[in-house]
Amino acid sequence: MNIGIDIDGVIIDIEEFKMECGSKMCIEESWGIDIKPDEYYVSKTFNWTEEQDEKFWKRYLLKYAKGSIPRRYSAEIIEKLRQEGNKIYIITARNQYGMPEEETKSMQEITKEWLDRNNIKYDNLIFAGDEEKRQQCLDNNIDVMIEDSPKNIKNISEKVPVIKFYNTYNNDVKGPNIRTAYSWYDIYNIISSK
Repeated sequence: MNIGIDIDGVIIDIEEFKMECGSKMCIEESWGIDIKPDEYYVSKTFNWTEEQDEKFWKRYLLKYAKGSIPRRYSAEIIEKLRQEGNKIYIITARNQYGMPEEETKSMQEITKEWLDRNNIKYDNLIFAGDEEKRQQCLDNNIDVMIEDSPKNIKNISEKVPVIKFYNTYNNDVKGPNIRTAYSWYDIYNIISSK
């Protein structure tokens, strides 16, 4: 089986990151806190302007991309799936948005180093914009995609089965080609029972 896996919101708990760092930024900058937990984008979660959003990512993007801790058991389950003969395709929409000008490495390099450092093994790493993810799934014969973005879940599930990694912001996303998982062992159970 070819398994597609997103990074942010799936391998990494981006919801916790944005809540913790976003509320910290609100207090430090005296912006006030008005949290909308069911919003996907951090700017909408905190009702920020484009300038506030850019300031947040300039301050926190590298800390997030280089220093985040993977979700519990993600590396273990990914390796278990590989050992059982599945091919792992990491398909991420990560790009250069928010990268500080002084950073000499690209987001692609930072991501590869982070995956290596955290012992997350894969067969192929694909950087695709949100609009390209479904096509990448089709081009790479992905049998199931593990995703968290509401927009991507809906789009990809029109053509490819999706395991939705549950987050508050994707709670309402449902469909005939969508299964919900709440942990990495839950993902393993869903895939193993196919």
